[in-house]
Amino acid sequence: GGDYGGGVEQVRVTTRLEVLFMWYISSLMTFVSCHVSVHAPLQRGTLECRRMGGRGGVRLGLRRRGAPVWVVRSREGDTSGTTGDDKDDWEGEEQKERRRDGGGEVVLADLQQEMSRSYMEYAMSVILGRALPDIRDGLKPVHRRILFAMHELRLVADGPYRKCARVVGEVLGKYHPHGETAIYDSLVRMAQDFSLGVPLVAGHGNFGSTDGDPPAAMRYTECRLSSFAQACLLEDIEMETVDFLDNFDGSLQEPVVLPSRVPNLLLNGSSGIAVGMATNIPPFNLLELLEALVAMIRDPHVSDAVLMELLPGPDFPTGGQILGTAGYRDLFSTGRGSIVMRAVSHTEILRRDGKRTDREAIVVTELPYQVNKASLISRMAELVNEKKLEGIGDLRDESDRDGTRIVIELKKDAVPEIVLNNLFQKTPLQTTFAANIVVLDDERTPGRRTLRKCLEAFLSFRRETVRRRTQFALTKAEERLHLVEGYITVQSNVDEIVQVIRGSENAGHARQTLETRFSLSAKQSDAILSMPLRRLTGLERSRMEQEAEELQKSVRELREVLEAPEKVDGIIENELGGIARANGALKRRSQLMPDENNSAIDEISLIENRQSVVIVTEQGFIKRMPIETFDRQNRGTRGKIGLSSLKETDSISHFFNCMDHDNILVLGQDGVARIVPAYRIPAGSRTSRGTPMFRILPSFDPGQGIAAILPVSQFEEDEYVVLLTEKGLIKRTPMSAFKRAFQSATSRGLVAIRLTETDTLRWAERCREGDLILLASKGGMALCVDTSRIRPTSRTSQGVAIMNLRDDDVIIDMSIVSPEQGDEFCLVVASSGDGKRVPLSAFRPRGRRSMGVQATKFKEQSSGAPTPALVALKVCHEDDEVMLISEKGTITRQRVSQIAIQSRAAKGVRIQKLSENDEVVALTIIRESSE
Repeated sequence: GGDYGGGVEQVRVTTRLEVLFMWYISSLMTFVSCHVSVHAPLQRGTLECRRMGGRGGVRLGLRRRGAPVWVVRSREGDTSGTTGDDKDDWEGEEQKERRRDGGGEVVLADLQQEMSRSYMEYAMSVILGRALPDIRDGLKPVHRRILFAMHELRLVADGPYRKCARVVGEVLGKYHPHGETAIYDSLVRMAQDFSLGVPLVAGHGNFGSTDGDPPAAMRYTECRLSSFAQACLLEDIEMETVDFLDNFDGSLQEPVVLPSRVPNLLLNGSSGIAVGMATNIPPFNLLELLEALVAMIRDPHVSDAVLMELLPGPDFPTGGQILGTAGYRDLFSTGRGSIVMRAVSHTEILRRDGKRTDREAIVVTELPYQVNKASLISRMAELVNEKKLEGIGDLRDESDRDGTRIVIELKKDAVPEIVLNNLFQKTPLQTTFAANIVVLDDERTPGRRTLRKCLEAFLSFRRETVRRRTQFALTKAEERLHLVEGYITVQSNVDEIVQVIRGSENAGHARQTLETRFSLSAKQSDAILSMPLRRLTGLERSRMEQEAEELQKSVRELREVLEAPEKVDGIIENELGGIARANGALKRRSQLMPDENNSAIDEISLIENRQSVVIVTEQGFIKRMPIETFDRQNRGTRGKIGLSSLKETDSISHFFNCMDHDNILVLGQDGVARIVPAYRIPAGSRTSRGTPMFRILPSFDPGQGIAAILPVSQFEEDEYVVLLTEKGLIKRTPMSAFKRAFQSATSRGLVAIRLTETDTLRWAERCREGDLILLASKGGMALCVDTSRIRPTSRTSQGVAIMNLRDDDVIIDMSIVSPEQGDEFCLVVASSGDGKRVPLSAFRPRGRRSMGVQATKFKEQSSGAPTPALVALKVCHEDDEVMLISEKGTITRQRVSQIAIQSRAAKGVRIQKLSENDEVVALTIIRESSE
């Protein structure tokens, strides 16, 4: 408090382990020592902790140059500043405080050391006493204390239920001095069959649900031990099988660990966050665990492959599917791995009455582990409302006491597989369990363990508990045999012993005489003196002799067990077999799915195959828009903005339509081909600029222009790619040669044509054998050439000359005409927005190196308007549509049938109205069959 030179606030706290407060003080002190030298010559501060007599408080202060600088805050909140100039002032102030608070002592400690020590005490307390389970019984302290307290209360599986509040109070008052909420929450989880594979507590009442509903208050719910917990965790606890330690106040004893007969750590799993470490252990199937343990008992060196066959993967209480084995293999060998979980679903036909038609629905019956059902449905509805999930008409939760049932009703045209894959991708219907086996070993040391180490540690612990149980039984048998042998001695000397007892002055004298005359021990003599007279009958003698024989046999057997480790293993194996027989109904719930076609979602199946238009600019920006973005308009209209954010130095270079499942073959002006799926082109709005091409194709050089972009549905063997350079060189290459470009999409690409230093690739089109190639020049000339005049060549060939051009003319477009298109038209469009349809028959095939024929004449423009030039010459059909885009980004969409049919010598009609200094730069034909 105060300014940095005037003092540091003195704060009262209740315990040194309030780590958050300590951290705050540490940060404050560090800031002061590092950043306030300009205000006051403060040296490195020391933390002063003063214990207040009888109050348990602590005061913190900072010493500056040997003198204290602090502000005292009283319990009532009043503050008063005190500053000393030397050591005497410091001590005088301390004496005042000592008188005020009833005495105490001043402890000076280095701030760094005190914070480090206090934080380590807190960290170890959390690690050892709260967050991490024990590798032997798989329990955290709170769970162990709850089960032990219920055992002490005799809440057995076949007994009556008891209020949970009674159990919580017992645990809180005797063993676990923390919040009652933490105890009750831990008790509730042990009773939830959707949280634990084998519940350890039998609950009666509302203990929560998979919807995330909270349990009823502890005063309403009741509980008792489950039969499994009673038989497998607490059965041998009174036979000195485990160590006990004092509770928090030393008034009682609690077990260090429970004598578990099964590896509960792996059976029910565990999760917790400590300090600097966390654990997240998946549950496994009981019967598979027992089989793996038996295999390890019979062969301690059993291979990992055999163990993984016996223990093939986790088994979650909620069922579901586990995809692939890669994550589980990592978990098995390293103790850490990712388990991919997926919901179980099937498709149903929902029958409807009346006029409504039947609908198909996806029904989810099993959810991934720890997925909140209510949150899942809410997330689905949210995605549907946001248009991020397509094809879903209705959502219903029809779950009941018989199990989970989520009904996802589909729209009429929806494909169930695509909808389901979208759900797996975007909702918790598919999720990952990040497994991390961090536990405390038998020496209370935290660390990560593999599954084999966990099983080996349990077997080692189980062998120890069996030996201790056997030793306990041996001690009891030997003690009983010792007494029985004394009783038999009495039976052989009844009269003499009676005479000795009657002749003794007191019990002590009688005990001493019996021990001396008959060589009895003190325990035997005490037992004889307290023996009732009915034990002196002949029948009792025969019973004693028979019991002695049985005890001698039992002692021999118990000693053999202790001397032979294989007998201990035999006992463990028999017990495991008994547990397996008693719990044979616990079959695997989670389905193990192979890697093939399951661990990874087919990316393309998540995408609806819609028709889109793609715009590419000269500076390498690209975007995709659904074709529905642009409505049909009449001829001569201005159109809609399709690229308003275009910079003055940029312009449209490519404009085409495709299906979202198509592969887009991108050919650079350097003659290199690259490929990208259409759906990977980011969708943009009408006014957005788009995404830089190099973000989609990392190998693409932003300074290198794009010559052509071809949408390809399939790489067919009988199809070719025709490439045309700026210098008029042309070549034809099989389409199959470009298939490898798909694998090279993220590398340097694939060479499509060999170019000279002064030439660049400008156009590319697909064709088949027998097609015609239609070329157009900027000056309005057109040339039609049969593809047979251009023989197929390899990708690395250079090409041949195709068209003679005037000095000031260049080729601006290339189209492919198939023989079946004889009754179609060529759409001729000028930069001025004028266009026309010309019959294909007007362009007769000619030889290579011809100048061609005139395709159009240009209208005279007003002064200042751009000089008109031919923009495109495209083959079209009567039912097709055309989309044009201007230099300023205005797009218009109209039917081709609205454009007049004219001769080659005609000037055309207005098909797009342009603003001042604007011109048409590109167009694309939308086929009627692709809508």
